Amino acid sequence: MQYLFTGLAGLAIVSAGAAGAAGIERARTPIDVLFEEGNHVQFSFSYVDPSVDGTYAAPLGGGDTGDALESYLNAGVALKYQFSDRLSGMVALGQPYGADASYSEGIYTGLAAEWDSTSLTGILKYEFNDNISVYGGPRIVKSQAEIDIPPALIGAATGVPVAYNAGGDPDTDVGYVLGAAYSRPDIALRVGLTYESAITHEFDSVETVGGVATDTTTEVELPQSLTLDFQTGVAPKTLLFGSVRWSEWSEWQVAPPVYLGAAGQPVTGFDHDVFAYSLGLGRQLTDDLSVFARVGYETSEDTEMTRLSPIDGRTSFGIGGSYQVSEATEITAGIEYIRLGDAFDSTGTTYEDNSALGIGVQIGMKF
Repeated sequence: MQYLFTGLAGLAIVSAGAAGAAGIERARTPIDVLFEEGNHVQFSFSYVDPSVDGTYAAPLGGGDTGDALESYLNAGVALKYQFSDRLSGMVALGQPYGADASYSEGIYTGLAAEWDSTSLTGILKYEFNDNISVYGGPRIVKSQAEIDIPPALIGAATGVPVAYNAGGDPDTDVGYVLGAAYSRPDIALRVGLTYESAITHEFDSVETVGGVATDTTTEVELPQSLTLDFQTGVAPKTLLFGSVRWSEWSEWQVAPPVYLGAAGQPVTGFDHDVFAYSLGLGRQLTDDLSVFARVGYETSEDTEMTRLSPIDGRTSFGIGGSYQVSEATEITAGIEYIRLGDAFDSTGTTYEDNSALGIGVQIGMKF
């Protein structure tokens, strides 16, 4: 049984960041590259355009918040090398986390946050036989963040209406990836379980309140996660694939010391973990062309969300296809629509009927 799209199960060319973990998680480690045959290099590019606005609570004057989240580009590259029949390795460069929030209407005008990250992951995979393999290696993440809070919001939290800004140098920390997989190549079956450790940043930052700057250190933990990926042939030229992922986002918060002392609460954070599910079906139409469709769901908690990421769960639907340009090169493209879960923040401002659209392209080449 031959399958043109052996990598579709791990494909993440669009969407994950638009809705994953309330818009913070934008890309995942491309473990699927480890299971490509021979030497392989993969380039991925995506563009995500969220449309997120809300309605201010009556005590804040009502009215529309305007669009709260900005569109963004994401890119990644992964290189897999086959050292021997049993041993292979992968190096991947990506942008796993990010935030681009900015308000321009109503009392939240001037509230903005930016988070940029870059990850470098190195993984070795050892195959005990044709069915069982294990893999693991270090994961390095570099992040930088900046937050602006306008006088109106600082005054509401502290009683003193002054502007607030926090920003500083980037910080780099190291975690690790561990996993194991079971495969049956004759029926395109693969089940993999991957653990990614938490990564803790300690940002040397400057908090500025009303023009007075204070040097502080802010600790932010990026969550540990556990992902079950699977794929299997269900009929000739037809592949079923999906994933289940748990991320400990309840440990994530941004609480600069000066702001925390004045307001008594973090700038942003989550109080619950996140479970995300996906299921898809791929079909080979010709020797060169395959198509796929998939659905995704992320749990909602119906609890207070942060105004810097006002999303509570999501449901998504995506379609796309892969074309074998040559014996060594395959291009995959897709589009995904994401229905973002309704949310509310600490002031009672509500965010309803929001969505995002993602498009992406992935180029894979054997060498």
